[in-house]
Amino acid sequence: MKQKQTAHVLSQEEIAPDIYDMWIETSLAAQARPGQFLGVYPKDRSTLLPRPISICEVNAGADALRIVYRIAGAGTREFSVYRAGETIELLGPLGNGFPLEKGAGKKVFLMGGGIGIPPILELAKQLETDKAEKQIILGYRDSTLFLKDQFEQYGTVHVATEDGSAGTKGNVMDAIRENGLDAEMIFACGPMPMLRAVKKYAAERKAPAYISLEEHMACGVGACLGCVVKTKEIDHHSHVNNARICTDGPVFEAGDVEI
Repeated sequence: MKQKQTAHVLSQEEIAPDIYDMWIETSLAAQARPGQFLGVYPKDRSTLLPRPISICEVNAGADALRIVYRIAGAGTREFSVYRAGETIELLGPLGNGFPLEKGAGKKVFLMGGGIGIPPILELAKQLETDKAEKQIILGYRDSTLFLKDQFEQYGTVHVATEDGSAGTKGNVMDAIRENGLDAEMIFACGPMPMLRAVKKYAAERKAPAYISLEEHMACGVGACLGCVVKTKEIDHHSHVNNARICTDGPVFEAGDVEI
């Protein structure tokens, strides 16, 4: 059940240019699932709407959540100057998250690209399959490999960089081909071109794929229909072939959505 609450910043640091890593003390940690997100409210009341930011990591025992985000506008720039002890207003947890049970015991690809990398970390932690069967493929712009070391605790990590400065030169699909990788199931989050490639790859191999769609969201609770994706099935809310990413997603089976 989502809640709106005032939480407290535990720590924050810049881990790559314009990418920030924040731990937040909040009881929402007890409910959070990999792939869900938070609505984070700026204190500047001229910006009324919360900013959707994926949950990177959960420490339910310590009532703590971690978000890793990129500065993309006024709201996230404001968040980047928060320091330990400051209050932060949250709505969450939001969205459906990844279906962990689907990948249990299977050989899986865990794929993240750019700022779609952080939500894959908690998935890698919680997915109940052998460490060697978790093949983690991460795509970066350059050799600023944020979070890579932490992913290495949970599976075999392969890296692709656009400029070729680390790992495979190219994207995550290039890394799969270069390393001769294969899997029974795919979980992925990243920019739309990456997710289209993942969907095509999964369809060709008849492998189930669950993708988390990144999209601009307004209300975050399904009321405004500002974030929709075309689907095979009719949505009971809008009565058309659309789904609301913020409530019906952000995770969808790749074959169920048109991207």
